[in-house]
Amino acid sequence: MIEVKNLYKKFGQNEVLKGLNLDISNKGIFTILGPNGSGKTTLIKSILGMVIPDSGDIIINGENVKKQWDYRLNIDYMPQIANFPSNLTVNELFDMIIDLRIEEKRKDELIKLFGLSEFLTKKLGTLSGGTNQKVNIVLSFMFDSPIIILDEPTTGLDPVSLIRLKDLITSEKEKGKTILITTHIMDFVEQISDQIVFILEGVIYFRGTVNELKEKTNQENIERAIASILTDTYA
Repeated sequence: MIEVKNLYKKFGQNEVLKGLNLDISNKGIFTILGPNGSGKTTLIKSILGMVIPDSGDIIINGENVKKQWDYRLNIDYMPQIANFPSNLTVNELFDMIIDLRIEEKRKDELIKLFGLSEFLTKKLGTLSGGTNQKVNIVLSFMFDSPIIILDEPTTGLDPVSLIRLKDLITSEKEKGKTILITTHIMDFVEQISDQIVFILEGVIYFRGTVNELKEKTNQENIERAIASILTDTYA
């Protein structure tokens, strides 16, 4: 479904992606990991068309997306930071995004799931960070697209909302969707990931399951496995 071929990207003299290749042809939950500056955010934004690579190709559902835009209608994206217009109410934001896209499929269901009913008429600038994140989640799942990209989706969530998010992501996977996630929460990675894609210095260093990563590094948990990779690389 998503194929990245020989992707290069520089910002000034900083070479962020160095011929990165990634093929995600099966469905499931793929967690993209890597230290700050490794290229994971640049990869995601390249897939979304928010960053234009210097060279290389991105192919989605068999079509090269270079200079295209309509493929993004089939991708739901949750940014790490929800910079919503502070003067809009939650309902006004939902209506605006629906007008820009297609008919929503499950807004009311998600509003109920994350307890947002009492906040619908409140201005976004008055909401807590955790409540804004719940609004972010509703926006990211209400269009029922086949590809979902979530950038640090757990930020600011209370324990109950975190459990509901995990269940929601799992249910979307069971529908046959492809889900890409970036996160620094290793417990979340271990509980939800079908495969890990570990990016280091602009290339794919590892791709496989959590257990395969532990075996490769001879470590008992994912935190130590990641630390082992970084220690060996930068020693």
